[in-house]
Amino acid sequence: MTETPQRGLWVLRILSAVLLVAAGGIHLYLVFNGVGGILGVMFVLNAVAALVLAIAMVVLHGRLLQAATVLSLLFLIATLLALVLALTVGLFGITQTWDFTLVPTTVIVESIGILVLAVTTFVVLRTPPD
Repeated sequence: MTETPQRGLWVLRILSAVLLVAAGGIHLYLVFNGVGGILGVMFVLNAVAALVLAIAMVVLHGRLLQAATVLSLLFLIATLLALVLALTVGLFGITQTWDFTLVPTTVIVESIGILVLAVTTFVVLRTPPD
């Protein structure tokens, strides 16, 4: 692989990792600022998963990177879908409103994350594994 495509892939991987950390960080921030109970536990697990996936995006290679990229994309899709469900019909008895802390920000960060990870996944899957 030539230098320029490799550099572009690294930029995508780092940007994907940053967006995963941002999404997880939002959830952790909410836990430290009043979200408790089962939702707080789920938010902590979300933050841990986001951090693990972000690290995987930066350190893994080959087929493991392919797996991490796909899992990261699915993870952000699932977290955004859970928020949309909570905003509309409710999810596991949990409902949410648009004026709750960081809801609009979360929608924006996770939406951008999904777009970036979709591109990253496409590029990683088309790149021959190491």
